[in-house]
Amino acid sequence: MMAISREEVAHLARLSRLAVTEQELDQFAGQLDVILQSVARVGEVAADDIPPTSHSVPLTNVYRDDLPQPCLTQEEALSGAPDAFEGRFRVPRILDEEA
Repeated sequence: MMAISREEVAHLARLSRLAVTEQELDQFAGQLDVILQSVARVGEVAADDIPPTSHSVPLTNVYRDDLPQPCLTQEEALSGAPDAFEGRFRVPRILDEEA
């Protein structure tokens, strides 16, 4: 595989709008080259007879029946609120936009 050049790193930096020094160009070129070589090695190992997976071990979802449970009333839930208004928690405005 061909190594990534300083010019390619500079081009990527311009596309990303990143300010990169000359020293960083050399450093990033070396780092990106290692990353690209590693990805290429993984591509060599992948076989056509192995199905793609998202996890290395099979996952099984465990579901339970959705049964109604006793819960707090609205009044009980709001009883400890420092400020409540019209059955809801009142919180300070954080945006200056009009609702």
